[in-house]
Amino acid sequence: MSLVVEVVRSGFVESRHHVRMLTVGADGRPVEAHGAVHVPASPRSSMKPLQALGMLRAGLRLEGELLALACASHAGEPFHAEGVRKILAGAGLDESGLRCPEDYPEDRSVPERARVFMNCSGKHAAMLATCVANGWPLDTYLDITHPLQRAIRATAEELTGERMSAAGVDGCGAPLYFVSMLGMARAFRAFPLGEAGSPERRIFEAVTAYPEWTSGSSRAESSLMRAVPGLMLKSGAEGFEVFTLEDGRAGAVKVEDGAARARTPATVAALRSLGLETGELPATTPVLGGGRVVGEVRLAATPA
Repeated sequence: MSLVVEVVRSGFVESRHHVRMLTVGADGRPVEAHGAVHVPASPRSSMKPLQALGMLRAGLRLEGELLALACASHAGEPFHAEGVRKILAGAGLDESGLRCPEDYPEDRSVPERARVFMNCSGKHAAMLATCVANGWPLDTYLDITHPLQRAIRATAEELTGERMSAAGVDGCGAPLYFVSMLGMARAFRAFPLGEAGSPERRIFEAVTAYPEWTSGSSRAESSLMRAVPGLMLKSGAEGFEVFTLEDGRAGAVKVEDGAARARTPATVAALRSLGLETGELPATTPVLGGGRVVGEVRLAATPA
C-alpha cells in the first residue's frame, strides 16, 4: 500500500497524493516499504550527489560550499550565482560555457534570466571544471557518450548496485537515468559511511554543513537538514527525495503524481519510521487562503 498525503483546506480534504516510501536501517536492510519501491523511477536531481561523486573521482577539485553547490538544485540566490561563477573561474571559464537553460531566480524581483540562475547550474559548472581537469571536450559535455557522462554513469551503477535501466534527458539537458528506490537508498548510504577524506565523505560533510547551498535559504530541504544533525537530503523533480543519516540509515520517497508539496510530509514519515523524534520537524506545509493559513498538507491517518 502507498502512503497518502492529503491536502486539507478549511476542514475539507481537497486532494490526495499517493507516495512510494522505502527506509533502510543502519545495516542496510529494509525497515518499512510502501508502494512499488522496486519499480524503477527517475530520481531526477536526487541523483546529483552521485554525479558529483563521479566528478570528484575524475579529478574535480572542489570543497565546502562549492562542492555542496555541485550537488544543488538551488534557488538562484546571489550567493548561488556567485558560487557558480567561482567554480567556472577556477577552471578558467565563464558562464558562456554553460549548456543548461536560462532561468529566473526564485526571487522574481530580479527581472533578468541567466544560466547561472538555473537551479542545476552548479552541477553544470562542476561538469565543465571536470572536463577542463581531464582535457575533455567542453561543447559536448552533456552527450551521453562523452567521457564525463560515462564516468558518472559508472559511478551511479556502482553505488546503486543496478544497471541504469533507461536513459533520457533531464530538464537541464543532462543525461537522466532510472533506478529503483532501493538502489538510491543503497547509494546514499555510501556517503556517510565513506572513510575520512574519501570523496564520498567529503560530499556528505559538504552537504550537511551547507544545506542552504544545495537548495535555498528558505526551502524545506534546508530546514529539515538544519533540524536533524547529520541528515543529508536531496530532492528531485516529480516528487522524488532521498536522504541518509550519519550511521547509514537511509530512505527514499516518490510522489506518484509528481507533486512536490507532498514530499516533506512523506519524508518526515520516513524519518519517523527510522526512530527519529519528529516533533521539531516541518511535518506539514501550510495551505493559504486570502494570505492566511486555512489548512495544511499532511500525512493521512492510514495508507491506501
